This record gives sequence, C-alpha cells and structure tokens, in this order.
Amino acid sequence: MTRDRTILVRNVYYMLAYAFRTLHQCEYADVAAEDFDNVHDLLAAILARGLARQIKQGLYREYVPLSGELSVLRGRLDIMGTVRVRMARRPVVACEYDELTEDNVVNRVVKAACLTLARQGSVKLERREELLRQARHLSGVGDVDLRTVQWRSIRLTRENQSYRLLLGVCELLAKGLLQTEEDGSVRLAEFVSDERMHWLYEHFILEYYRQEHPELSASAPQVPWALDDGQGSMLPVMQTDITLRQGRRTLIIDAKYYSHNTQASYSAHTIHSANLYQIFAYVKNEQERLGPRHDVSGMLLYARTDEAVQPEGSYLMSGNRIEVQTLDLGQEFRGIAAQLDDIALRRLTGYACNE
Repeated sequence: MTRDRTILVRNVYYMLAYAFRTLHQCEYADVAAEDFDNVHDLLAAILARGLARQIKQGLYREYVPLSGELSVLRGRLDIMGTVRVRMARRPVVACEYDELTEDNVVNRVVKAACLTLARQGSVKLERREELLRQARHLSGVGDVDLRTVQWRSIRLTRENQSYRLLLGVCELLAKGLLQTEEDGSVRLAEFVSDERMHWLYEHFILEYYRQEHPELSASAPQVPWALDDGQGSMLPVMQTDITLRQGRRTLIIDAKYYSHNTQASYSAHTIHSANLYQIFAYVKNEQERLGPRHDVSGMLLYARTDEAVQPEGSYLMSGNRIEVQTLDLGQEFRGIAAQLDDIALRRLTGYACNE
C-alpha cells in the first residue's frame, strides 16, 4: 500500500487552504463539503472555482515590454530602428513601450494547469468541461509548459495576491504530479510526491496555528548556535519548521512526512536518529539563548503511515522535554484540528484539550 493512501483526499484541500491562507473564502466552501475519489479531481475543483472567482473580479494584468513600428510615437523612441524604417521611406516610427496585458506568466501557469487537468480521465467529466469553459476566458493568454516554469521567479504582489492558492495548486501539480511518457506526452502521476507533500504538511501546520491560535506566536525562525567563541561560519543553519511561543514557554515542532517513520534494524524499530539529534540541537540552543527562566520543549510530529509500528514517546533530556507523535491525516479533519489544538494547549499552557 502506498504512503499517500493514508490521507483523506478532502484533507488535502484543508492543507492547501491553510497553507495558502484562503480557507475562509466562500467560493471554496462547497469544495470542502464534496467527496473526491482522487487528488486530481480535488485540484481540478479548486482550480475551476478559483479561476471562476478570478475572472469575476478581473484577471491579473501587468506591464510587459514591447517594441514595434507605429504610426505615432508611443513610449520611447528606438532611434536606430526609426532610422532604418525612414531610410526605407516608411511613414512609421520604431518604439519601445510597456503594455498592460493579461498575457503574463501568472495567467499562463493557471491556463496550463487547467488544460492539463482537463485532459485527465481521473477528473470527473463535468469538472473537465468546467475547466475548459473557464480556460476560454484565457484565450488571449499564451502557453507555457508547467515543467519548465521557474517558480521562484514568480512574485506575489498586492495586485495578484488572490492567485496565491491557484499558483500553489499549479506548483503542486507541476512538481508532484506530472510525469513524462517515453513518447514525450505528459500524464499525471497517481499521487503527490513525498517531497511536495512534506512541504505542504509543514506549511499547513504552521498556518493552522497562525490562523486558529492568534493567542500564540507562531513562526518559523532560525535558531542561533550557542557558541562560546562566536566562530560559526561553517555551521549549518538551524531552520525550524514551526515555533510556538506563549509567555516564557516555547515549543519547537519539526514536521516529518516520510514513507517510513521509523528506522528498523532486524526486528527493532527506533526513531530516526538524525531527526532526534536535530530537534535536540534546536531545543538546547534555543534554551541557551532564552535563559533558565524559559521553558523550551521540542516535538517530532510525523504524518502517520499505515505501518504497524509508529513513533511515539516523551523524553526528558537534560532538563528539556522532547516528544514524538504522529498526526493521522486519514481521519476527519476535526480530529486533526483537535490534536493540533491539544499539542498547543498542553505544551504551552499545561492544560490538555477536552475535545
């Protein structure tokens, strides 16, 4: 059985919605209530709803540089180009100018994702037809191969913030679901790759705490090394996934999404040693930074797999509590939320959640 089958498809929606901060947009309310057979159909539903919403409020437009020969001057004069056309006795001027257009990389990516999903048999017929209807509004937008998109070069601004979830779905589709056949055609892989799901899992947890627990300070800071001589130029960066703070209590959570949550030697299953060393280093260095009046604890939070043995435990290590838990993504979302609430309440307030 593959790793991703332990996740309710509907929960992928919640994870996306939290990670991209769009959970409370009413346009997606019916997506949360619907049952989906596979991730492809879910992504198609999100894209269809999101694009319809974007078309209604207006597609994002941006200025792109153009050049051409015009009858009147527009923008900047291209002197050398104008000399050439005048020598040819043509009554035009060569110009370089900017034009506000819908044909930009943001809309190209969304269009490509819609057309990709609309060609997949795993997506329900009515959903494919809806994607094609919405994509017709992008007829003036050029084409792009999702596999060649430079995702880091796409910048979200005040003008295109409403595309956050759409672009997140497109990137997940491109990096986690697309496979190339031997004949060069493209099909969808059966499930999302572990790499992309790890990113989604980590960001979902962080944004859940930010949105549902404003009484806490939720962030993902770096932990500085507690060095005696200050010489740490070659030391690796200690980048936390989720750090929760309330008063003098701090909880550092390391989110882990693996195919195998334990390491096995013969018949013995143990916690991944590198994971334990990592969270221990984070906690001890943060404790040193904050001082003895603060309580710093750590947690390895694994996404539960269907394996018989799952990592669970609570350990007091040199005065700091380190816990290991699993989060079951195969249960209804209210159960996931209840466990995340309980983690925050128990470790940061000392009280367990009653729900």
